[in-house]
Amino acid sequence: MPVISASTPSDCFHAVYEAVRISVEHMTPVIFLSDGYIANGAEPWKFPKSDDLHPIKVEFKTELGHHEEKFQPYLRDEKLVRPWAIPGTPGLEHRIGGLEKQNITGNVNYEPENHQLMVKIRQEKIDKIADHIPLQKLDSGHEKGKILILGWGSTYGSIKSACAELQSEGIEVSHAHLRYLRPFPKNLGDILRNFEQVLIPEINNGQLIKIIRDQFLVDAKGYNKIMGIPITRSEMIIKIREMLE
Repeated sequence: MPVISASTPSDCFHAVYEAVRISVEHMTPVIFLSDGYIANGAEPWKFPKSDDLHPIKVEFKTELGHHEEKFQPYLRDEKLVRPWAIPGTPGLEHRIGGLEKQNITGNVNYEPENHQLMVKIRQEKIDKIADHIPLQKLDSGHEKGKILILGWGSTYGSIKSACAELQSEGIEVSHAHLRYLRPFPKNLGDILRNFEQVLIPEINNGQLIKIIRDQFLVDAKGYNKIMGIPITRSEMIIKIREMLE
């Protein structure tokens, strides 16, 4: 399933809104990640006007197409998204539920080959979401350099302030913060490979770093804190200096 993370208390609204957009437009559940530091935090936030929000496209199938003799609920489009027919629409009756469905027809199916096919299709559908999310940008620093701090979630503030202080001293450090954790932005691998070292601070025992190492074959280093309290700016500065020595 797609995974989206907020980085600040005010960012939660926009992250959840984006999660809803992906869920509706790609017909998939989406996991939204927050944490205790964000949940207990507060900051001024201006409620946006609806006209300023990116529209969420909802398309319902209301009738059979010109060349359709029967509704095929698992006939997918170029995004591998199934048609969305409201239950009870005349001519578009179909089965719903948790049983394994046959590709195209949506009939209940227990064939092993069909199960494997459907799993592969669902994975490809999630992967294709990367074509419909923004490319990753750096929060600060140069596009190439000695060290990149890659963060997600509530580590944003401490990483941002630590990088700002080091950059003011002329130290070459860059910062990127992830919102989209699954799938990753399409250019993330290129960004990671532009740096000699990658540091991933996390307030867990190392979750993102394992995925980054596996998917991009990057020898990223972790800084993990599992004490129920946030990573501080001073901790980040000390760790970055150690890696640059």
